[in-house]
Amino acid sequence: MVQVLTPAWLEGLSLGDAIAADPLEGGYASKTFRVRTTLGESVVVKTQDDLPPDLYALEADGLDALRAPGGFAVPEVLRVTPAFIVLSDLGTPEPSPTYWEDAGRALALQHQQTADKFGYHQDNYLGTLLQRNPWTSDGHAFFAEHRLLRYLEEPNCHNQLPEADRRRLERVANRLPELIPPQPPSLLHGDLWHGNLLPAPDGGPAMIDPAVHYGWPEAELATLLIYGHLSETFFDAYEELHPLAPGWRDRLPLLHLRELICITAHWPDRPEAVTEISAILKQLD
Repeated sequence: MVQVLTPAWLEGLSLGDAIAADPLEGGYASKTFRVRTTLGESVVVKTQDDLPPDLYALEADGLDALRAPGGFAVPEVLRVTPAFIVLSDLGTPEPSPTYWEDAGRALALQHQQTADKFGYHQDNYLGTLLQRNPWTSDGHAFFAEHRLLRYLEEPNCHNQLPEADRRRLERVANRLPELIPPQPPSLLHGDLWHGNLLPAPDGGPAMIDPAVHYGWPEAELATLLIYGHLSETFFDAYEELHPLAPGWRDRLPLLHLRELICITAHWPDRPEAVTEISAILKQLD
């Protein structure tokens, strides 16, 4: 891919002029580039046409919310506009020997940051769809309305999910109090799949591309596990600081529904996600 360099990306940053923009893989909403400069610096630029004008500003807010002593490293926000965001470059370092143990502790520390209610001080985005975060005192109601049923109104979900599964989802949402134990409203990254967890320059754990809100810690773990298994050292380190209620692994399929339904809402043809949604709902209904 040949990228036409945009001088405005580095305007006012004292990093020199851009000389190359190398595409980076990953991400759904943006085209992402590692931009190298005449002064030997590099930054990461995310840009895209036809995105909501507040998407990058809300991403910057989420990154700032995740900064905590002892927690994950997050890229520094260098510049943000409606058309692009410029971030410090984490590079491509090798993970440290204690990477997964450190990641477990960092996530536990993050989840120890709690609020009085579920939600966030503003709505933001998961992918390119609005993530609704109204302050809600009832975690079961919050997850049901704003993390499960919210996506049924999206055209791609309406067109792909059979009516029987839509009704099953509504019944499962109504039964959440008997299916999920009470949990505190903890600070969540909100979209912590494997692609958004990576090594920092020192080899420790870092995270990118947040959809921040206060929600159930188990929901974060479900997202992290949806694409594969993690080292048990991660969970051992996590539970040293933030113990989980018994049976949490058995609840993962239910919590996976939020990610699977969001995937279905973003793309018009995701038969594998629809099949998995249907299988989970039939087991729960």
